[in-house]
Amino acid sequence: MITYPNLYVGGQWVAPATADVLEVRSPHDRSLVGTAPHAAPADVDRAVAAARRAFDEGPWPRMSPQERSAVVERFSKLYAVRAEEFAALVTAENGSPLWFTRWTHLQSLPEMTEAYVRAAAALGWEEEVGAVGDATTRLRREPVGVVAAVIPWNAPHQSALVKLVPALLAGCTVVLKASPETALDALALAEVFDAAGLPEGVVSILPAGRETSEYLVAHPGVDKIAFTGSTAAGRRIASVAGEQLKRVSLELGGKSASIILEDADLTAVVAGLRALSLGNNAENCVAHTRILAPRSRYEEVVAALAAMMEDVRVGDPSDPETFIGPMVRADQQQRVRSYIELGVAEGARMVTGGLETPDGLEGGYYVRPTLFADVDSDMRIAREEIFGPVLVVIPFDDEDDAVRIANDSEYGLGGGVWAADREHGIEVARRIRTGWMTVNGAAPTYDGAFGGYKSSGIGREFGVAGLAQYVEYKTIAA
Repeated sequence: MITYPNLYVGGQWVAPATADVLEVRSPHDRSLVGTAPHAAPADVDRAVAAARRAFDEGPWPRMSPQERSAVVERFSKLYAVRAEEFAALVTAENGSPLWFTRWTHLQSLPEMTEAYVRAAAALGWEEEVGAVGDATTRLRREPVGVVAAVIPWNAPHQSALVKLVPALLAGCTVVLKASPETALDALALAEVFDAAGLPEGVVSILPAGRETSEYLVAHPGVDKIAFTGSTAAGRRIASVAGEQLKRVSLELGGKSASIILEDADLTAVVAGLRALSLGNNAENCVAHTRILAPRSRYEEVVAALAAMMEDVRVGDPSDPETFIGPMVRADQQQRVRSYIELGVAEGARMVTGGLETPDGLEGGYYVRPTLFADVDSDMRIAREEIFGPVLVVIPFDDEDDAVRIANDSEYGLGGGVWAADREHGIEVARRIRTGWMTVNGAAPTYDGAFGGYKSSGIGREFGVAGLAQYVEYKTIAA
């Protein structure tokens, strides 16, 4: 069992303000993984004060971009040494299958960090942009200030570093509020930042629940909020930011559509959707959970998807052969099951899956991967984010109809197009109002931009666009 007695506040391991403790239990068998302090508002006050001093008076914002990049690169090297350990820890905490956490921690996060470092090197931190007579106009990019980063439990290190890395490269100081379900990996991450040699006050990491999150985002010492989570919580945070005129970026929910055009290679489609739709237990904001199929191939698509979903291995997430693990909590398990019940009540045809717990897994929060056919886009199972392994197949008449259905959503985070002609697939992708599209399952690089249209959020992450979320622009004419 892992025990953290202290919090990481401003670069120091300090006793928490209260005796409240978070117990992190495995969603696989409910065993105790470890304990950590439950950060309280008083801990937030200390962390924000340290971040404020470090930003207003300390060296970090005044270092050159190259010096800050060197510290971030040192952090990345130290992180790589422990990446396998972190993958196993996150799997134990939240039930993400080991294949997914290994990919995230050993491959994805280093690539993301490298892309941010490249973006920082390419960014013109101060440049001449014009002149009138003998007077020149300079455009400066300066750090936005103290950042409150609030993250979920489903991919905790990815959600943390997609905010911490660009904020630090820009010269900001950061208070990271981690979820109770993944408190242990948050404080393990603090150990790496501590070893990287950041100046005092630059980073604090506090695991806590919703009440402490609300206190942090409303804190007068915070200049910018960076949030990943539900659309409902994002709306609340946006209202706080609006009242206080704080900068805000929000990465929120999704209900991504995958359009299978008539000439698509169905074998490749199903192989791609295995990860795009069900990756990370489908507790994934960009999961392709709306599958749009042409009427001429509808039953063929349904049968192929059902065969794939019945073939995936559900079980202990620490087993490398497991593809889908448990839901993170009992209430999340019940939420997903309630949508399965709703789908049946709405008149959809349940092709595979259902409410029964997979054999031998009754001690955990497991849900059988479930596929619904004969789904109308007005059904709630086709419109609301379920955040679990429940997929719906919606028929379309022609390409224009497919685009209309894909865009008929309050969300606009991810999506895909499958086509024999890649260029034609790109043309269709351009018509979808969503921020993160794949054609034939191609994986975008971290030099692009990630974020959503409509209720899927505000702002972007990754690359130059993500780095720009943490800067203010100043014009100097002289």
